Amino acid sequence: MGNCVGTAKKSAAEIAPSELIKPPAVVKLYGHPESIATSHIRLALLYKPVTLQFVPSDAQENPTIMYKSDVVTGSVEEILRYLNSKFPDPPLTVTNSTPSSIWGWCGETTPAVVWVVLLQHRSLNWHLERVMKWAEDMAARGGNARGDPSMGSPRMEVKKFAKSYSQLQQVLLEHAQMEERVLFQILESADRGLCKSANEEHARDLPIMNGIKEEIKIIGVMNAGSPDYQEAFSRLLSRLKKLKENCKQHFEEEERELLPLMEATELNKPQQVKVLQQSLDVMRETHSHLFRFFMEGLSPQDAMQYFSLIKKYCDNVRVSLMLHMMVD
Repeated sequence: MGNCVGTAKKSAAEIAPSELIKPPAVVKLYGHPESIATSHIRLALLYKPVTLQFVPSDAQENPTIMYKSDVVTGSVEEILRYLNSKFPDPPLTVTNSTPSSIWGWCGETTPAVVWVVLLQHRSLNWHLERVMKWAEDMAARGGNARGDPSMGSPRMEVKKFAKSYSQLQQVLLEHAQMEERVLFQILESADRGLCKSANEEHARDLPIMNGIKEEIKIIGVMNAGSPDYQEAFSRLLSRLKKLKENCKQHFEEEERELLPLMEATELNKPQQVKVLQQSLDVMRETHSHLFRFFMEGLSPQDAMQYFSLIKKYCDNVRVSLMLHMMVD
């Protein structure tokens, strides 16, 4: 995972700054494979510098952790407190409470959907930076084969890049749709025209995103290293840079001008639950088969905060599906 751990050799374009190398610590986990509690612990352990040995159990009671001579059985919170005491780095937010303020204007009364949007911005910024660096790396090599055999030939690498960008584009589109259909609708009901500029920016970026996709298709059928190949990469880098800059500016404007106004809507808890569920309904692919991809863009603390919000406000079926996308 991008901001987590991994065992396969990765290219420079794929390795996150916080990538960890697992030491030989081995943790055994006994629990029912369909249990949300078991899956929650497995998710947390993805971010810890340990090797997990999961032993499925038919018993429905609380999961059990075994580490060296320690045997701990209890609730999710109890087991995670134990794991954090044994493996403090990286620190994780494991409670279901509102995340600590990472944006100055946020507080205890900030609607849950605002936290979700803010954390989505972080993931999207990380992925935009990642594809930009990856494309720059490929362009600098000019079609020469890389030393990492896991990426294959230049044409094979372009196919991997195309898949990664396609996933990013889908998450970007669903994020924009969620804001337009859910978040902006709430703000517009309080002040008509408030979100006009933000909606226009979403429409502005769509041709750029589609242009990037077409450019990648063109590169994929070209002869690597040819002058046309280099020229196409130059166009691709220009489009990616524009998209990254536009998104960064757009996210900053939303966080500065629009999201703080959600406080004034005074959503009660049932309304917050409804709004968050509506948001996830719109972002269906992001929170199903693309959930692992999305979570790669978050630091361990942010990833656990994001999941805690979903677990707190959403039904068990949805929570269970997302957990299985991460740990299976």
